Parts: sequence; structure tokens; C-alpha cells
Amino acid sequence: MTNRRELLKLLALGGGAVYASGLVGRAAAAGTPAATAYEDFYFVQLSDTHWGFSGAPNPDAANTLRRAVASVNALAQQPEFIVFTGDLTHTTDDPVERRRRMAEFRDIVSALKVKQVRFMPGEHDASLDRGAAYKEFFGETHYAFDHKGVHFIAIDNVSDPGARIGDEQLAWMKADLAQRPAGSPIVVLTHRPLFDLEPKWDWATRDGAQAIDILLQHPQVTVFYGHIHQEHHRMTGHIAHHSAKSLIFPLPAPGSQPTRTPLPWDPAQPNRGLGFREVEAEPDTAQYKIRELGVVDA
Repeated sequence: MTNRRELLKLLALGGGAVYASGLVGRAAAAGTPAATAYEDFYFVQLSDTHWGFSGAPNPDAANTLRRAVASVNALAQQPEFIVFTGDLTHTTDDPVERRRRMAEFRDIVSALKVKQVRFMPGEHDASLDRGAAYKEFFGETHYAFDHKGVHFIAIDNVSDPGARIGDEQLAWMKADLAQRPAGSPIVVLTHRPLFDLEPKWDWATRDGAQAIDILLQHPQVTVFYGHIHQEHHRMTGHIAHHSAKSLIFPLPAPGSQPTRTPLPWDPAQPNRGLGFREVEAEPDTAQYKIRELGVVDA
């Protein structure tokens, strides 16, 4: 993907939002076989669409998801796959309404040009019924897959209403990662942060430290998550954690005010604070170049 790499370099020089995660040369240092040659690729992360939400602070909530789909479809180069990291729909106590929202969300995102789309639940999708409705529409809440030499593992830290991953899933995660060749690149997808970002705001996973302990045994790990409705970057040891913006409304910086009240809507800039990201993976050097993008205007 030489052309795309050059494009990102130009964006960086021109002031575009490009964030490089990882350490050059880490793959070799970690013991990746010298003969292994991974192919670069890129994917798109969207998060926290909250389909079914209405009212302040996004009076245009019925259109934001459709605009996001149009924005992704308008990319000059389409990604190899797309991942939604949770809160696909907005919570409701009514199980019939919950399923109606999931069906509508599914129908809207079916307009994406890229047909390799992976989903994960957020607590709005899964905590009230432990993921039962979500599974009917989107399948398992945790899973793993491989793409061009990178092992992706999706962790469910939302179906348990207590914000836990749980012993069974942690054991599955440990066993799955134990099968990976030493030093192979790993990307973790999850909804809540695995570390304690702001526990009083529910920005944490109660047994997330156990997951991080498992991940620290592997030298090349990067985590992409959602939930906090803003871009945020944090290191835990050698593991980089990157949160994504929301597609419904932005939330305040962690701990910056007493509560996590959504930031006010600006009619002059209706899409301010909303967006999605492109992630270019360079597995040979364990780098992930992140470019933040906004949704198109009406």
C-alpha cells in the first residue's frame, strides 16, 4: 500500500490528524521470524452510534449515522474491513424496541460499500439482556480473527451488567493468544477501556487489569476501544490504548467536570466532536497510523 502510505505522509506534513502508534523495529526485537513479511493494510473504526437516541444534545440524531456511512463510502480508497466498537444502538427497557433499533441499524449500515464489517456490543446493546438480542442480529459478542498476519481479538466487557469480562472469557482469551507465534502482532477490540480511566463515570472494566496482565505477556499489542466518545491515548506498559470518537455526541475529558454530561450541541458546527478513524496497519514494524475523520455535512 505504498500509495496510501505516501498519502498519510502528505497529510501529516499538511497538518492532517495522523497519530502513529507503536515502535519502529519492535517486530524484529520481539522475535518475529526474519522470513515473515507482513502486508500493510488499513481498516476503519466507528463507534458509539447510539441508533435510537433522540433529543439534546444531538437534535439531528436521525441522520448522523447515515452521514457517517456516506462519509466512509466517499473515502478515496476503501478500507479492507470496518469495525464498530459498540453501542450500536441506544439503550431501551423494551425488548421489542431494542430489536427494532438493531434491525434499523443493520439496515442502515448495509449501505456501506465495504461488506466485511465486524460488530461488537456496547453496554447500551447488551447489558440489560446479557447480549441476547445483540446475538440474534450480529452473532457472538467475543471472537477472534486474523488479517494479513495480525491477530484481532474482540473482548466483551459489556454483556455482564457489572462491567466484567468474566473468568470464562479471560480463560478463552489467554488460550487463544497462547496459540499465536511468539512476537506476532495482536490488536484488541473492546468497548470499555480495559484500564481505570475514570471509574466513577463507568470508564473502566472491573477485571480489566487481569486482561492487561494477559496481554502484557505478548510484546506487540494495541487496543482500540470506544465508550468515552472522544479520542484518547494511553499506555499501560508497552500496550497502546486508543479510544474513538462517537457518532452521536461528544463527552467531556476524563474527570474534567463532576459528571459526564454530554457536551452541548453547536448548531453552527453540528458535527463538531463527532467522527471515525482510519487505521493503517504496518505489521512488520508494529505501527498503526491513525487518521481522525469527521462526518460529512448535510
